[in-house]
Amino acid sequence: MIVIRSLRKIIPLLRKYKVRNKSIGFVPTMGALHKGHLSLIREARKENDIVVVSIFVNPVQFGPKWLWLSEAKPRPSGLEDFRRYPRPIKKDLSFCLKEGVDFVFLPKVKEMYPEGFKTYVMVEELSDVLCGKSRPGHFRGVATVVTKLLNIVGPDNAYFGQKDAQQAIIIKRMVKDLNIPARIKVMPTVRGKDGLALSSRNTYLSEKERKDALVLSRSLKLARDLIKRREKRAKKVILSMRQLIQRKKKAKIDYIDIVDISTLKPVKKISKNCLIALAVQIGKTRLIDNIII
Repeated sequence: MIVIRSLRKIIPLLRKYKVRNKSIGFVPTMGALHKGHLSLIREARKENDIVVVSIFVNPVQFGPKWLWLSEAKPRPSGLEDFRRYPRPIKKDLSFCLKEGVDFVFLPKVKEMYPEGFKTYVMVEELSDVLCGKSRPGHFRGVATVVTKLLNIVGPDNAYFGQKDAQQAIIIKRMVKDLNIPARIKVMPTVRGKDGLALSSRNTYLSEKERKDALVLSRSLKLARDLIKRREKRAKKVILSMRQLIQRKKKAKIDYIDIVDISTLKPVKKISKNCLIALAVQIGKTRLIDNIII
């Protein structure tokens, strides 16, 4: 396994494999790797000749005021979450080595966003709903960094998790609209034995908060059960989910929505190809989860 930190090195290196008709599978991550990432890496390993994993905590998706290139400047709002995001680099590299990753791309912020950077990618409408409502600019940051990474790595296949459903839908739309020659593959959400969707942010939870966080997956199970019993009214399903979550004192609901999986527009009547998505703050940690109907 080779760790590369420079754009000047990784771009020509990977192009050599493309010229030799070697397929490249790419797993973009922000590190703090867990079994959810493992499923993506293993799928990439199974389907491609070369596997590339990027580890980059992208400041642009944490808030609009991210340009903190000088430590002398006041800390911008929105950076607290960025600075405390887990970065167990040694553990992550060991994880990748064990799973047979060929290259790890580990750039610094200044490498990806040099001073004077002014170009961003925005997927309209899809970025303004669900998580986009309470995190303005978040998906602009996601779309920008993923576009850059896809251009740098040039993969045949790129792998994302269903837990971040809105992100995956936005990236699929972006790749199609911008004619980026990469297949976007979305893998099922990986859960712990207790049902909690695996996330790097789970490390923020105390033992008690983790137990409370199970209410997310339980509310989704409740929704699925209601639908199986032929409840088609979205408003009724959302109300039942909300009542269940509100039993937890430390749970603060950001949103619960049932939307069309292509447009992310709310539906009144539940049918096929609907996404049930929610975001809930447990203590100080914001968690998301979803299921597809």
